[in-house]
Amino acid sequence: MCGIVGYVGARDAAPLILEGLRRLEYRGYDSAGLAVVTAGGRAAAASRDGEATAPPPAHQLVVRRDVGKLSNLERLLADQPVHGQIGIGHTRWATHGAPSARNAHPHVGMTGDVVVVHNGIVENYQDLRAELAAEGSVFNSETDTEVIAHLVERYLSGGIGLPEAVRLTLAHLQGAHGLVVLSSREPDKLVAARIGNAGGVTLGLGQGEMFVASDIPAILEHTRQMVFLESRQMAVVTRNGYQVQTLAGEPIVPDVHSIAWDPVAAEKGEYKHFMLKEIYEQARAVTDTIRGRADFEAGRVRLPELNLTAGLANRLQKLVIVACGTSAYSGQVGRALVERLARLPVEVDIASEFRYRDPLVGPDTAVLALTQSGETVDTLAAMEEARQKGAVLWSIVNAVGSQAMRVADGTITMQAGPEIGVASTKAFTTSIVDQYLLACLLGELRGTLTGAALRQAVDDLARLPDLVGRALERGAEIEPLARELMHTRHFLYLGRGPNVPIAYEGALKLKEISYIHAEGYAGGEMKHGPIALIDREMPVLAIATRGVIYDKMLSQVEQAKARGGLVVALATEGDTLIASRADRVLWVPAAPELLQPVVNVVPLQLLAYHIAVLRGCDVDQPRNLAKSVTVE
Repeated sequence: MCGIVGYVGARDAAPLILEGLRRLEYRGYDSAGLAVVTAGGRAAAASRDGEATAPPPAHQLVVRRDVGKLSNLERLLADQPVHGQIGIGHTRWATHGAPSARNAHPHVGMTGDVVVVHNGIVENYQDLRAELAAEGSVFNSETDTEVIAHLVERYLSGGIGLPEAVRLTLAHLQGAHGLVVLSSREPDKLVAARIGNAGGVTLGLGQGEMFVASDIPAILEHTRQMVFLESRQMAVVTRNGYQVQTLAGEPIVPDVHSIAWDPVAAEKGEYKHFMLKEIYEQARAVTDTIRGRADFEAGRVRLPELNLTAGLANRLQKLVIVACGTSAYSGQVGRALVERLARLPVEVDIASEFRYRDPLVGPDTAVLALTQSGETVDTLAAMEEARQKGAVLWSIVNAVGSQAMRVADGTITMQAGPEIGVASTKAFTTSIVDQYLLACLLGELRGTLTGAALRQAVDDLARLPDLVGRALERGAEIEPLARELMHTRHFLYLGRGPNVPIAYEGALKLKEISYIHAEGYAGGEMKHGPIALIDREMPVLAIATRGVIYDKMLSQVEQAKARGGLVVALATEGDTLIASRADRVLWVPAAPELLQPVVNVVPLQLLAYHIAVLRGCDVDQPRNLAKSVTVE
């Protein structure tokens, strides 16, 4: 879960950056580094043979990077100190290239004049790298980020300024990004930018100094006045102030937010509720979940903490997923992923019922527990039952060090970050991504997903953070619909295929935070009973994104309309046919079929949130609910 910190002012930058990175340390990383512009000497230097050489540049970029914990970077800085009044730093969780000093951020271009820190995935980095290499660029890392530094250098060499060079560079990048660029050619400024929702960018306003960070806690000690960049905005930051523009160059006067010193209020930042914050963190959380697991260079998945070997993968006869509530719906999506990609039979069990039916599991069965907290009592009991029957025990958890993580034979962590809202959002989406990663690895080891199909499955993950971000960017379109539906007493959600669990989850979200009765059904089941409920007082939300069973969902829409129901369709952008059939439409971008559920759930979360807020409900702490169920 990468962290960014930047500083420009009168103080020594390196200690401030290191301190800020330490405040983000809990978010996870595998390497760290910083870059500072130092003031170089102006007198001519002498070579060993006494000949005079050209004077060194007035300003130089100095980079310090190391793999592992921040303590390693701290020791490096003690041995090789660096001083200057402007700099940037980063904690990295690998996506491209193994964790190493040379793959750690910040990344420098060929001339050494430009340095970049970056959160996100450059989806088209291979094409950009090939283009730059043909122009003579030599790369020193395996990362996607390094192409950004080379692109900025390309434009600087043409004589334009740093802000314009960054703007032109951003036009080449596909995907969602948060980044900060520093150049020794213009050593008085930082250029920060945000595209999509994979990485937040916050400006901290000081007196004669300015800060940049990916998260509020990194800089809260120094300032409470914050500006949050929106998607497709960039900022030029100097010690005396900042200018915000769109990527098209239009000036913007952003809101300045005053953040309370209270840690809880500070964590909310610009958001009214933790739930809303956590919904909007999902693009970044998905990115962090992919980091270090999806090897886009090799086109495969690595899950070392799972302890899964080829021998075990081929020995397994069945996978059983145990979970409760939202996690159980995530598991139902996971069933579709594993069966499709790994051709391994999967059962999904409600964890609270698992041990009471004397389940048929043994050494040739893997039992996978899904739990955000890792402490859900029903899930832990199911794990204990599986252990006693000799099954292989895996867990997908968000809370590192939790009981479910400790007792398992192998683990995948969600990398969602702290989830404070009781109604789970980002833990749901990241656990689906974890199961997709598991399905890819099982498929490769079992020989059911190989070659071009495996590479395509992995490459599809690179697009996912941006797709989630694009769904989030349409969030403002949902509140008017929420106002229209806020007095509804009942609601029906329909889906087909991998989107059936998304219908269940959408209904659950509405129930648990707005207290409106809602039910989710497989679309094909509607005519077996639920269709009797449909009338003008029963809105129907049909998940009808384009796919192999699109026509079936279109039929469900028409059946609901024929019975007088108000139909809200969740549809693929540009689908004029569904728009002509439904009363209202929630739009999402097209995504690979097996990853479409991750995108589709986003507007359902936002719809439930806005309805609940309009009804005056406590969305972060709904009545009668707890974040972690620790009693049976």
